[in-house]
Amino acid sequence: MGTPDFAVRPLEMLLGAGVDVPAVITAPDRKKGRGRLLAPPPVKEAALRLGLNVLQPVSVRPPEFLEELKRLAPDFLVVVAYGRILPKEVLAAPKYLAVNIHPSLLPKYRGPAPLNWAIVNGDDISGVTVMAMDAGVDTGGIILQEESPVLPEDTAGSLGKRLSEEGGRLLVEALNGVYEGSLEPRPQEGEPSFAPMLKKDDGRIKWNESAAAIERLVRGMYPWPGAFTFLGASRIKVLQASLGPETCELPGTVLESPQDTLLLATGSGSIYLTRLQGASGKILPASDFLRGHPVPKGSVFS
Repeated sequence: MGTPDFAVRPLEMLLGAGVDVPAVITAPDRKKGRGRLLAPPPVKEAALRLGLNVLQPVSVRPPEFLEELKRLAPDFLVVVAYGRILPKEVLAAPKYLAVNIHPSLLPKYRGPAPLNWAIVNGDDISGVTVMAMDAGVDTGGIILQEESPVLPEDTAGSLGKRLSEEGGRLLVEALNGVYEGSLEPRPQEGEPSFAPMLKKDDGRIKWNESAAAIERLVRGMYPWPGAFTFLGASRIKVLQASLGPETCELPGTVLESPQDTLLLATGSGSIYLTRLQGASGKILPASDFLRGHPVPKGSVFS
């Protein structure tokens, strides 16, 4: 069971390890883009490419879905970013365990957005956990867990891609270990923390924060929901940024800088905005953006 890109690599690695996958359960197709055309989730695309049976229930609660799951008679139910809380009847369907890949070092960052908040909060270390699922939100016993560094240039996207690969490898090891009896879940230890679901407004830049915090926000909110700011009534997405020199100017003020660069004061230090997206929807380097949207020195972003 899975939906986004993060779940694709573990699926491929299960098949590569010779695991029989009788069905892939994913979310229904959704309307996307400006044309609002129906688009399949990444896991469905991967499953069809791999020749697998695909189920897309609108809900996992009806008795008909549970009967279908029982008919499949799985040894394990593998859940990777499916996007829904599963009822206890579904979790009890497999012979052995319902198993989940979670991209954090549980119990830290329980919840739906651990990658994003790890970067926004400035963590140096992240990781991935393979756990046995229970009725709680990411509260189940840990089967395997592995640390991974958060690189200075990491975005939520790049960190997720790396942890998806590491999670797939741990998943294969965990399933084999549980099946053979050499591994079993152990209780989570330590103080838990929560990584709440992202809202679009979480990406709004607060210019009174430090340049370092804003730069982390830009990376942590990429690719979704994206960091953004306003110049007058114009909403501008910031997709990439880098730290600038110290300044005492008012936060959000455009500073004098080399031609074709955009440098803004923050609550502490300054920051270069290097990749931007305006109303046209085109993602542009700052130099190209400024040619079409000149921003005079002294302008104030909000």
